[in-house]
Amino acid sequence: MRCLFLWLTILVSFSASGNTLKGIVMDDHRQPLPYATVMIKGTTSGTTTNAAGHYQLELPAGDYVIVCQYMGFKKTEHKVTLSSPVQELDFQLEPISMQVKEVVVKAGGEDPAYAIIREAIKKRHFYQQQVKEFSCMAYTKGTLQSKQAPNRLFGQKIDKVDMGVDSAGKGVLFLTETVSKVGYRYPDKMKLEVISSRKSGGGMGFSFPAFISFYDNNVEAIATQLGPRGFISPIAENALNFYKYRLEGSFIEDGKNVYKITVIPKRKMEPLFSGSIFITDGDWRIHSTDLLLTPEYQLELMDTLEIRQTHVPVNRDVWRVKDQVVHIAFQKFGFKAVGNFVSVYSEYNLQPHLPDKYFDKVVMKLDSAFDKKPVTYWDSIRPVPLETYEAQDFHTRDSAAKANRDSAASRYRLDSMQRKQGPVKVMDVLWNNVRHNYFFHRDSSIVYNTFYMKSLLKALKYNTVEGLVLALEPSMVFNTGKNEALRVSPFVRYGLSNTHLNAGLGLGYSNEGRLFHKLGRNDFQLSGGKRVSQFNHDNPIDNITNEFYTLILRENYMKLYENWFARGSYTRTFQNNYRLTLSGTYENRIPLENTTDFSIFGSKNKLFLPNHPYELASVPFERHSAVVLGASFHFQPGQRFIELPDRRVPYGSKAPVFEISYAKGIPGIANSVVDFDKWKVGIEDGINLKLFGEFKYHVTFGGFLNSKDVEIPDYQHFNGNQTFYTLKYLNSFQLAPYYLYSTTASFYTTANVEHHFNGLLTNKIPLFNRLKWNLVAGANAFYVNGDNNYLELFAGLENIFKIARVDVIAGYQSKDNTRVGVRVGFGGILGSLLKPN
Repeated sequence: MRCLFLWLTILVSFSASGNTLKGIVMDDHRQPLPYATVMIKGTTSGTTTNAAGHYQLELPAGDYVIVCQYMGFKKTEHKVTLSSPVQELDFQLEPISMQVKEVVVKAGGEDPAYAIIREAIKKRHFYQQQVKEFSCMAYTKGTLQSKQAPNRLFGQKIDKVDMGVDSAGKGVLFLTETVSKVGYRYPDKMKLEVISSRKSGGGMGFSFPAFISFYDNNVEAIATQLGPRGFISPIAENALNFYKYRLEGSFIEDGKNVYKITVIPKRKMEPLFSGSIFITDGDWRIHSTDLLLTPEYQLELMDTLEIRQTHVPVNRDVWRVKDQVVHIAFQKFGFKAVGNFVSVYSEYNLQPHLPDKYFDKVVMKLDSAFDKKPVTYWDSIRPVPLETYEAQDFHTRDSAAKANRDSAASRYRLDSMQRKQGPVKVMDVLWNNVRHNYFFHRDSSIVYNTFYMKSLLKALKYNTVEGLVLALEPSMVFNTGKNEALRVSPFVRYGLSNTHLNAGLGLGYSNEGRLFHKLGRNDFQLSGGKRVSQFNHDNPIDNITNEFYTLILRENYMKLYENWFARGSYTRTFQNNYRLTLSGTYENRIPLENTTDFSIFGSKNKLFLPNHPYELASVPFERHSAVVLGASFHFQPGQRFIELPDRRVPYGSKAPVFEISYAKGIPGIANSVVDFDKWKVGIEDGINLKLFGEFKYHVTFGGFLNSKDVEIPDYQHFNGNQTFYTLKYLNSFQLAPYYLYSTTASFYTTANVEHHFNGLLTNKIPLFNRLKWNLVAGANAFYVNGDNNYLELFAGLENIFKIARVDVIAGYQSKDNTRVGVRVGFGGILGSLLKPN
């Protein structure tokens, strides 16, 4: 739960020292006003009240004019002479007396709000690019509170202690505050320098900031997952096609007329805001906003998301956001939570003269002492006072974290961690999987080794070659040092029908190290023994799906061979996330035959197909040895980074992902008979078109430079699928047979493309729009030559219950009849996180 919201934290503050001015902001009934703006007149320095209406400012002694404003209330000023260490100044704001001019709206006429919005739309582009460059400071406090939590989720027990909540599910899930400096250059360059960051209980509690601008046509509300299409601004170029407007009235502030306009979506199930936007007269700029998103208007995952902004003048001509409050609430799967993320911006510099090289590949840089600031530092610079529960949470969790650190080397601490874990249970061995940590001391801290093994029931498999199979694959991960680990993975597999015993051992060692003075990760793998493999090493059909088809429908799609093997590989993951892999494999390959025809259902008159791929019946497969060397390089140009004090962490890139691979079959070594040179180049990307959805593609080119002796496992296989269920989308062909089109040709190409409409079109269809089932369509194809090619077109629905996808596909084949079929898999807001690449 906590990790889901790490991306919601942001930004920076101004440093100050001296006296403290504090107080409470109330309405005319003396009720506190949460998140009101309090600032020093003539500057952008100031603060925001907390949820209880309290504020505080750290200022040098002197005379000030303090301004307080809140949407719907008169801006109020008070002069104050700050001379004592702590001084109080309360504000009681009066409601604004809205004035509505007498306007006669004839039949068929329009509300006067439309004329104001048209003027604001005309000025939108000007204000969007008015400031070509700026820097500022900002402070953000992010809080996520649990109001309710279930005891179980999908049958799994919820550890409420680990979540940090009480037995009723109430408590603080996430609390953080961050101080940073932001640099910006139009149109899209931004850099964040994190000066300090603090998370309740310790750890990193920051994320890359997101300035929400309603001058943009399309507004991303914090994260793409909350609205893949973005949301249409109330003053977007085409906003009049989506919104209705109503003028509520106007008021005078600093001699300027300000209009309050209610924003009303014309249609449900469009990505739209509702609420209020305040526009200044004459210059037609945004004064403030109070806008809401709900699931009826394509908000995902959350029940509500409210964005409140206050804009203030930085100079005579330029206004910027002074404070921004994002309030979220959701109630799903028995969880109920609310969150507030308050950002206070100050010290705007509209002519920072940032050097050309300032905007490099680093988008976020953390100060070397960003997480080492004492509590007194935070108390002195925090512009938004902590709530009572926030102060308590910081105190409790920080104290607990300190106690844990202080007792890290104690025997009591070690024993308590072991006791909390508990013993391995019988149900873990039978069904839930076994995972057990072994804690020990190292360098005054506690680390652990981990044992893991799938449960016995999950270790059972079935196929027509081996019959019922027991496949045990335990693993042990040893913590051998800082950022390094050793994995030991033995495996044992026994087939009750063919009575073959296969066993082996895998060793893996990972560490961090420098190459050419650049930090990166090294992974070494060494394995050997006797195993069972699919002819297509991409494993196009998984065990569970094969078992269902074999036992229920008498279809044995999985084709296997046995092999004695030895394999070694080295992978270097560079600091820019480029990845180089070198490998060498020896296999002594042994053909296998079906040894059982058992199935639970299905007519015994229906014969299982031979284990040898029937599509390659003319290609012999006899026992032989093969030595194959391989190399691959995976990279994404334009990588950006988060720079930590001791390393750089890849942040992402807008460029496609490229992969180049090469495999060489070497004859004459260890009786190897294979002799081939095989290459492949792949390009993959996803392009977010906002309102028009997301377009994804995966294109490959490859072939054999030399094909003197290519055995079936070394062919170029295209990932077919003859089952109702699919695991892969951009790397498979949903109706193609598994081995019919396998080739050793000198050249081939494949293309997988799909467009996710993300609510476009289906949001206009009753029922579908309420269920939020979204349209997806595309095509998969490969081409070898005129006699060996394939094309399939598909259309389907995804985001079914947030996780499922159903496609209808038509496949046009050069070697078989046209087919039409249905495939089910993962797809949607949550489903896209579950499906493999």
